Amino acid sequence: MSKVILSGFILVPASDLSSVLEQLSVHIDLTRNESGCLIFNVEMDADDECKFHVYEEFVDKTAFEKHQQRVQSSLWGRVTKNVKRSYAIEGI
Repeated sequence: MSKVILSGFILVPASDLSSVLEQLSVHIDLTRNESGCLIFNVEMDADDECKFHVYEEFVDKTAFEKHQQRVQSSLWGRVTKNVKRSYAIEGI
């Protein structure tokens, strides 16, 4: 199986920014500790505090899909329900 790479950005509504920032480090730590996660980076844009650049690498489609499932049922999933996502995914 081939590696899955996700890259892009999220746009956080200003009204949700504090909640997202409170949970971001937990989300990053949980994801980096998932089986199959190779790289997981989320960084605030230098010019727009509501924009975050996202880059992820997982060993394969199964690991990526398990990550997506975990996120959907997590506190992060609830906190980011209003976030707009713009991603490109390779390897699926």
